Amino acid sequence: MLNTKMIGNRIAEARKKKNISQAQLAQFLFISPQAVGKWERGESSPDIITFNRLSEILDVDLNYFSENFQSAGDETPSNMPIDSTSDNEQATHELANLSGTQERQVRINLTAVNLQESDFAGVILHKGKFKTSPLWRADFAGADLTGSSFEASDAREANFDGVNLTDCTFSATNLADASFRKSVLVRTDFNKSSLVGTKFTDVKLTGVKLTMLDLRKTIFENCIFNGVDFKYSDLRGMHFDGHTFIGVQFEKSALNDVSFTGATLRNVSFRLPFSVTNKSYRAFKTVCFDGAMMDKLTYAALKGLWVVDLSKVTVI
Repeated sequence: MLNTKMIGNRIAEARKKKNISQAQLAQFLFISPQAVGKWERGESSPDIITFNRLSEILDVDLNYFSENFQSAGDETPSNMPIDSTSDNEQATHELANLSGTQERQVRINLTAVNLQESDFAGVILHKGKFKTSPLWRADFAGADLTGSSFEASDAREANFDGVNLTDCTFSATNLADASFRKSVLVRTDFNKSSLVGTKFTDVKLTGVKLTMLDLRKTIFENCIFNGVDFKYSDLRGMHFDGHTFIGVQFEKSALNDVSFTGATLRNVSFRLPFSVTNKSYRAFKTVCFDGAMMDKLTYAALKGLWVVDLSKVTVI
């Protein structure tokens, strides 16, 4: 018999370590926050399929939910690096050097520094680290932030227009109403972040990962998706009309009422959430491909599902 109280405590502990709220975890799992609350109180327990998703979302082994699981050690409560100088002192020193003329680029750590409405337009900052930093309305326009990471930061209304974000990571970061016009998004990783009202305009997304995101209110205008992975994300009601998708994978994402009207799809894979159930089929049946153009392989794979209307698709 499952020890629901122990399992609930384990879920709550792992969730808090990942800085994920009950509501956010519920969104990633496409369930209600009340269900998560019942788990953590020990009133009920996830099913086996949900346990698999929980282990991926919370970055834990499945054995973590077992009574026999033992932690590898509690030597360090988090993965935050320990610096010989204070973060604020280091950040102040390194910010002062941003406008210097030296060729050498040092790694910048801007952890827990108040950077609201800061002007970073045009700066070169490789492998910068923004962690738990207020970045509300910060201006990065035209900057080169290659390899930088944003973790658990508040970047609402931030300006990333024209920014080089190659190999950058946005994790558990609030990007609501931020702007990414003509940004360079190559192997950029967006995961567990808020993208409500976030605008991607005239952008080519190359090798980008969009994982465990609620994208229902995210705006994509005139975008090309090349080698992009949508994984465990909520895309319900999205309109990708006229966009181009090349080598894109939709893996276990919610696609109810998504529109690809007039879009171009080449080498695109759709993997339905969980097991292929009647519910999954009914949800995918609502996807619209009217006027879309797609290659033979994409067309054949979709046709094999027997549920979507491809009568107005052009095979290229």
